[in-house]
Amino acid sequence: MTDDADHDDSRPSKSARKRHSDDLQALGEALIELSDSELDALPLPEQLRDAVLLARRITAHGGLYRQKQYIGKLMRKLDAEPIREALEAKRNRERVEAIRFHRIEEWRDRLLREGAEAVASFKAEFPQADSNAVSKLTERARKEQQTSKEKITPAGRELFRLLRDALSRAP
Repeated sequence: MTDDADHDDSRPSKSARKRHSDDLQALGEALIELSDSELDALPLPEQLRDAVLLARRITAHGGLYRQKQYIGKLMRKLDAEPIREALEAKRNRERVEAIRFHRIEEWRDRLLREGAEAVASFKAEFPQADSNAVSKLTERARKEQQTSKEKITPAGRELFRLLRDALSRAP
């Protein structure tokens, strides 16, 4: 018979500790995929940074597995929240950039498909943009598209760059 005073409910269960450990190891493994500049921007202890750099160079499956385990062990010894927040901020920036890229592609495709009507809509939505340049490039890209087998022509790429600049200045 166990006494209630001997039983400590404030400690996390073994499963919860294992989940936490696995989460920290996955966070550590995510560090391996970062570029050098992104890794340098993170508040990492030197020992963890060195372990991550070494993991990048290991090609043997077993060796890499052990190095990832070691990175997980190092992660358990530090406050992982700043690292988690930095990685989440990076993912958010990538999401925003992907959305922005798709929006630019949609505008380019619409301009090429609809011509002058789309240029007028673009001018209404982005009054600060150079609508004359957009109009000229749209017409040039539409002509190139008719004579070329390529879906995206040089003028279409130039139009994309112009739209990217205009949308980056938009409020």
